[in-house]
Amino acid sequence: MKLKSFFADSIEEAIGLARREMGPDAMLVHSKRSGAEARHLGAYEVVCAADSATEPSQPVAPRAMPVASVEKLASEVSDLRQQMERLCRSLTRCGTGIAALASDAELAAAFAALSEADLDADLVYEIVSRIASPFTPGALRTRLRQLVCVEAELGHPESVRRIVALVGPPGAGKTSALVKLAVQYGISARKRVHFLSLDTYRIAAAEELQSYAAILGTPCQVLETTAALASSLAEHSQADLILIDTPGLTRSEMDDDLAQAIAQTPDLDTHLVLPASMRTIDLKRTAEQYSVFKPDKLLFTRLDETQTFGPILSQSVRMGLPVSFVSNGQRIPEDLAAATEDLLLGLLLKTETAAPRFGTVAA
Repeated sequence: MKLKSFFADSIEEAIGLARREMGPDAMLVHSKRSGAEARHLGAYEVVCAADSATEPSQPVAPRAMPVASVEKLASEVSDLRQQMERLCRSLTRCGTGIAALASDAELAAAFAALSEADLDADLVYEIVSRIASPFTPGALRTRLRQLVCVEAELGHPESVRRIVALVGPPGAGKTSALVKLAVQYGISARKRVHFLSLDTYRIAAAEELQSYAAILGTPCQVLETTAALASSLAEHSQADLILIDTPGLTRSEMDDDLAQAIAQTPDLDTHLVLPASMRTIDLKRTAEQYSVFKPDKLLFTRLDETQTFGPILSQSVRMGLPVSFVSNGQRIPEDLAAATEDLLLGLLLKTETAAPRFGTVAA
């Protein structure tokens, strides 16, 4: 089996280069946007595989690759080979293969669109392998809908009161998201809302939340230790909605006591806040880092800072967690919307449903 990387300004063009050089049976293994060091070769890098015995139908001279790109590719070959074998087994079990892409132009276009949206490669292969030929947009949407999981709720339904904590990396927008939730799902519904802040890691870190609380006329308590969380929740048992802000911690700052306190608090609904604009590799790493908090849902911010929304669905599927809310700006409370199947599908497929109804307040 021979693996080779091709660069072009579109995935389709790169696949064409691969088939001219490696033969018509060349199989797409992996595709992604080119790194900075190889961007001059083309906007996309595509890795294709072919039987080493296959003769190319129309040989072409290989495009020169910089040393750094060659070294990077060499380090990934082992992982790509394992991925290829795993995907081939999966496609075989499903009864279809990548060969369907060559015979169905619309299916190939859908494959390219999902890849360009930065949807996880394994998911892309699984989706296209389960769509019968000839391709129809309805079949694609149906398959994607089966993967989308949303739960735009605060707290656990069986609980008398709703207790919600937002956790996530520095700069993810936890505090502003917390205030938006308080206005849309608490104050506007005339519920008794109470803020708690566990963010004492940085000087004056809780002042932003205290300022918002003063403007909204909502109580806000700063807890100096994680041990105070349980007693504070008991003290404010009459509140309808308790919203807990937490510090943004880097990998080296992770606090086991804080994570344990959040994970083990009864009736606590924990939302992991992640920027939709974060690079896929960083998104995976950050989500893994915050898994110690045992989050119940995912809340994505900064939708206005990206045009690729595949990582939202990919991360939800990867963690087996529903998406609760999405935010697309700093306006309070307008720039927050409940996650719905149509909203996420619209973002992913770039259809007319892609514009969330921001600016509305929940009843």
